[in-house]
Amino acid sequence: MSSETRMGLLAALAAYLIWGLLPLYFRWLGHIRPDELLAHRIIWAVPTGIVFVALAARWETLRRLITVKTLAWLSLSALLIGVNWMLYIWSVFAERVMEASLGYYINPLINVMFGLIFFGERLRWAQWLSVAIAAVGVIILAFAFGRPPWVAFVLCFTFAFYGTVRKHIQVDGRAGFVIEAALLCPFAAIWLGQLVASGAAGPMGRDAWDIPLIFALGPITAVPLILFTVAASRLTLSTVGMMQYIAPTLQFATAVLLFGEAFSNTHAVAFGFIWVALTIFTADSVLGTAKARRLARSARLT
Repeated sequence: MSSETRMGLLAALAAYLIWGLLPLYFRWLGHIRPDELLAHRIIWAVPTGIVFVALAARWETLRRLITVKTLAWLSLSALLIGVNWMLYIWSVFAERVMEASLGYYINPLINVMFGLIFFGERLRWAQWLSVAIAAVGVIILAFAFGRPPWVAFVLCFTFAFYGTVRKHIQVDGRAGFVIEAALLCPFAAIWLGQLVASGAAGPMGRDAWDIPLIFALGPITAVPLILFTVAASRLTLSTVGMMQYIAPTLQFATAVLLFGEAFSNTHAVAFGFIWVALTIFTADSVLGTAKARRLARSARLT
C-alpha cells in the first residue's frame, strides 16, 4: 500500500468517524437550542475554514471564486447545506437519529439517480435493482414510523442536491466551504444576536463549560469535509463509496444502543432491504471499477 493510499484511508476513516459520532456531541450540548447550535456552527466554521485555506496556500483560488456566477451557485449550495445542518441537529434533539441515518444510507442511491437526471449518466441493471429494493425498504419504514420518513428524505435530498451543485461548479473544497460559511454567517450572527437579546440564549452557551464545546463546532464542521476531499483525491470512488457507510452505521447504532430509540421487527425488515440494496450497489461499483481498470490497461497495451 502506497503512502498516498494509506493517507487517503486514514483521512476517510477519520471523516466518517467524526460524522458518525456527531449525534453524541450534539446530545452533549442538548441544553442549548438547536437553532442556537446551528448559528454557532456556521459562525465558527468561517475562521476554521480560513485556517485550512491558509495552510494550503489557496488564497488565489479563493479570490478567483468571487464572481457573480460562482457566488450565485455557492449561495444555493450554502442554503442546501445550512438546511441539512439544521435538520440534522434537530433530529438529534427530537430523538430521530435512526431516521436521520436512513437518509445517509440512501444518499448514494439518490446520487446515482441524480447522475442520470442531471449529468446524463447511464444506470447499470444492478443500480436500478438497488434503487428498487431500497424503495421497498423505505415504504416499509413509512409504515414502521407511522408516517413518511420526511427527515430522512430532506437530509438525503439536500445533501444530494448539495453534491450536485458542487459537482457542477467544480470548485476547491476548502475555498468553496469558506465562501459557503461566510455567506451564511451574517444570517447566523443576526439570528444569534436576536436570541441573546431576547434572553433565549447566551452569547456562548449557558456556562463556562460550553465555551470550548461551542468553539469546537467550527473544526467539527470543517475538518471532516476537508478530510473527505483529501480521501477522495487519493482513493478510488468504490473505496470511498464503501467507507461512507461507516457514518450512518455509527449513527444507527448510537440511536438504538445509546439513545434507546424504538427498533421493531418491521424496522429490521425495512433496514434489511436497504442494506441488501447497498450491498448490491457497492458490489456493482467495485466490479465496475475493476472492469474499467482492465479495459484501460488493455487500451494502453494495444
